Amino acid sequence: MQRTNFAEMACSIARTLDVIGEPWSPLVLRDVYAGVSRFEQIQADLGISRKVLTERLNHLVEQGVLERRPYDRRPRYEYVLTEKGAELVDLLMVMIGWGDKWLAGEAGPPVLYRHHACGEISSVDLRCAHCGEPMHAGDVDLLPGPGAALPS
Repeated sequence: MQRTNFAEMACSIARTLDVIGEPWSPLVLRDVYAGVSRFEQIQADLGISRKVLTERLNHLVEQGVLERRPYDRRPRYEYVLTEKGAELVDLLMVMIGWGDKWLAGEAGPPVLYRHHACGEISSVDLRCAHCGEPMHAGDVDLLPGPGAALPS
């Protein structure tokens, strides 16, 4: 079955899904961010097949989200986030906040986040880059941008 190419759509969500929309990709990024950086470690942590993990890692490297670095004389690599990949982890932190709020249940969140700047346990808070006020879906109007698709 051929996968839909979302990269060509005039939609930033679709383009992002083209990079990380396959279900294993965000989990691979999570692991690399958490320090699980070698193929065997990622495979063991996720329980993913070697074939699928190889495909996901190759795709994430091709997209410039991960970088492959050799760690011994054999052709073995560890994976590190690029700047582009680190910004995707910011997106995952927003997803984590939603999952913690709506899906964690009575057990609570599986991971807590201590902010380096203040030392407090916290979560991501979406704010306007211009004024600093909270910014959520109901607080914005959608306007066509310079990259908007024009009607044919």
